Amino acid sequence: MDRADIVHDAFVQALTNTKFPSGADPSGPLEDTCAIEIFQAQCISRNLDRTSRKMQASGQGYYTIGSSGHEGMAAVAAALRPTDMAFLHYRDGAFQTMRSAQVAGIDPVRDMLLSFATSTADPISGGRHKVLGSRALNIPPQTSTIASHLPKAVGAAYSIGLARRRTPEHKILEDDGIVICSFGDASSNHSTAQGAINSACWAAYQSTPLPLVFVCEDNGIGISTRTPKGWIAENFKSKPGLKYIHANGLDLYDTYRAAKEAAAYARTHKKPVFLHLTLVRLYGHAGSDLQQAYLPKTTFEQWEADDPLLHSARLLDQSGALASKDALKIYTDTAARCQAMAQEIAALPRLETAQDVMQSLIPPARPCLPKNGPSDTERLRVFGSDIKAMDTPQPMARLLNWALRDIMLDHPEVVMMGEDIGRKGGVYGVTQKLADRFGADRVIDSLLDEQSILGLAIGMAHNGFVPIPEIQFLAYLHNAEDQIRGEAATLPFFSNGQFSNPMVLRIAGLGYQKGFGGHFHNDNSLAVLRDIPGIVIACPSRGDDAAMMLRECVRLAREEQRVVVFVEPIALYPMRDLHDNKDAGWMTHYPAPDRKIPLGSVGVDGDGPLAILTYGNGRYLSSQAARKLDHDGLETRIIDIRWLAPLPTDAILQALHGAQKVLIVDECRETGSQSEALMAFLHENCAVPHARIAAHDSFIATGPAYAATMPSADSIAHAAKALWDMS
Repeated sequence: MDRADIVHDAFVQALTNTKFPSGADPSGPLEDTCAIEIFQAQCISRNLDRTSRKMQASGQGYYTIGSSGHEGMAAVAAALRPTDMAFLHYRDGAFQTMRSAQVAGIDPVRDMLLSFATSTADPISGGRHKVLGSRALNIPPQTSTIASHLPKAVGAAYSIGLARRRTPEHKILEDDGIVICSFGDASSNHSTAQGAINSACWAAYQSTPLPLVFVCEDNGIGISTRTPKGWIAENFKSKPGLKYIHANGLDLYDTYRAAKEAAAYARTHKKPVFLHLTLVRLYGHAGSDLQQAYLPKTTFEQWEADDPLLHSARLLDQSGALASKDALKIYTDTAARCQAMAQEIAALPRLETAQDVMQSLIPPARPCLPKNGPSDTERLRVFGSDIKAMDTPQPMARLLNWALRDIMLDHPEVVMMGEDIGRKGGVYGVTQKLADRFGADRVIDSLLDEQSILGLAIGMAHNGFVPIPEIQFLAYLHNAEDQIRGEAATLPFFSNGQFSNPMVLRIAGLGYQKGFGGHFHNDNSLAVLRDIPGIVIACPSRGDDAAMMLRECVRLAREEQRVVVFVEPIALYPMRDLHDNKDAGWMTHYPAPDRKIPLGSVGVDGDGPLAILTYGNGRYLSSQAARKLDHDGLETRIIDIRWLAPLPTDAILQALHGAQKVLIVDECRETGSQSEALMAFLHENCAVPHARIAAHDSFIATGPAYAATMPSADSIAHAAKALWDMS
C-alpha cells in the first residue's frame, strides 16, 4: 500500500477519534483566522501530493517529489508579504498554496495540478516542467535544484538596498522588501549553499544592507543519507553577521512566531537570518523512492506519527480556533476537490512539437525608455583627458574601457561586479577608473567566488538592474558555470517567458597570452558555453569591434532580456602591431558612442576566392597569414564570425558568396570547438570544398611553448595552401 494512503487513513482516523500526538501548547502571535488559513493551505498541499501520485499511476501526471512533512512552510508564507520575492525549495508546495491565499484570483489547486499534468495551461511553465513558481506571487520558478538558487537570492537581497539609492527603470522589489530562500538540510552542505551563505555573512559583516531570510528545512535526511543530529544548528548558529532562529516546523504556531521574528529582523536591520525549521519527510524522496530499502520501518513510521497536519489539527483544537470535526471536513473537502480537478485537467492539451517546447527559450523584449546619451559635460567628467586620446588609434583594452564608461553613463541601471575590477581596475586594466567615476556600488569588488559573482548578477537582474559581471579568466568559469546553465539560461524557459535575468557576462579568455599561468590563464575551450540553449556568445577580435559589440550586448540584455557572454581575447587586449614592429596595424579609433554591430553581423576583410572563416585571435593570425598568402599569389577573404551563438548562418553564407574554398581557423580545441559546428554547417549548406585547422586536444603550457598547441600564422598559411592545391 502506498505510504501516502497509509498517512491519509491515519489522519482521517485520528481526527475522527480525536487522538493526536503529544506536543507543546499553542502559543505566539498567530490569530485564529490566520491559523485556519494556514491549515487550509497545508491540507491543499498534502492532498496535491497524494493526487500527484494517483495521476502518475494513471499516466496523467509526471512529478511526485512532494511537500508532505514540510507543511510548516505555509506558516512561513503567512508571516511574509506576497511581494517579498521567494526562491523556493522544491518541497515548498505549502508555501505557494498559502501565498496563493494572499493574492486575489489565484487557484493553487488548479495551478499545481496543471503543472503535475504538464498541461500547456500551466500558468508558470506552460507545461515544460512541474515547477513551483508564479509571476503573480513573486516566486521565480525552481526545479529540483541543489542549492543553485542561493547565490541569486543573495543578489536579489543586495539589489533592494542599491535600488533605493539608484532606482532601475524596471524595478520590481519594494524598498522595505525582503527576500526568502529555502532549501533542505542536505542541500546546505553543497558548496554553492556554503558559498552563498558565506557571501551573505561577508556582506553583513561589513554592514552592507542584505535583507534576506534563509530557511533551512531540516527533515534529517537527503534521499537516503542521514544528516547528523545537531549538524545544522552547530554549522550555522554562530556565523558572523548571520542571525540564527530555530523553530519546530511541525508546530504552525511556533513556526509562524519564528518566521515573523526572522522577517522583522531582516526587514528592520537589513541583515541575513538563518531560520532553521525541524521537520519530517513523509512518503520518501519521491514516488519512485522505496524508503524501506534503506530505512528501518520504525523510522518512517515515527515520522508519520509526527505528521505535521496532525499537530496542526491538535493545536487548532486546543486553541479553540477549529474543532477536529471541522478540520477533518476541510481536509476531506480538499481531497475531493483535488480529485475532481485532476480528472478535469487530464483532458487538457500538452506540448507536442519542438517549436512548442522551445518557444520560451528566448524571453520577450521589454519596453525601455529611450536614451539620448550623456551630455558633453558628463562625458568630460567621466573621460577627462582621455577625450583627447580618442583622436588616435588605441588597443582593445582601452577601447573596451571607454565603451564601458559610455555604457554606464547612458544606462544608470548597469552595474558591474567581479574580482579586482574596482580599485585595481581589473587584472588587465580594462575597468580602470570606473569605480572612481561611478562609485563602488556600481563597480563592485566582489569576494573571491565565481558562483557568488554570477549569483549577485542574476539576483540583481530580478530587480531591474542590467548586470555586467566579470569572470577573471575563462578557466575559472568552470567553478560556476551552472549559474549560467542551470539558473540564468533556464529561467525564461521554465517560466514561459514571465521571468528573466538579463546580463552581459564578460570573460577574459582564450589563448596566446605569453608566459603567464599556462592553462589556468589561457583556456581555449568554449564548449561549456556553446551548448547552453538561449544564450548569446560574442567574441570580438579588434578594439573597434569590441566596443561596438559590447554596446549591442548591453542592448540585447536591457531591451531583449538576453543572457549574453562576451568573451574578450586576453592576448589581443594590448595588441598594437599586426605585421611589423610599431606598424600599429591592430589599433583602431574609438567608434562614436551610438555605433553598434548588430547580433548576427559578420566582418569581412577582402574578397579573394579563398575564404578563411574564424573569430577572436584567429582573425589576427589569419590577417598575418593572408599577407604571406598574398605574396604567393593567393588572394583571401577573412570572415570574422563575431557571434558564436547563435551562429550567424545567413550572414556567413552571404559572406561566402563567390568563394571557391573555405578554411576554418579555430583557436579552440578540435573536440568540442566551434569548428565542429562550422564544418557540419558548411557540409549541410554549402557545396564549396572546406577544411579546418584547430588547436590540439590539449591544455596550454606556460613558457616558450605557450602557443605550440594552437594555430599560428604559419600553420594557417600552410593549411590554406594545402586546401587550395587540392583538386
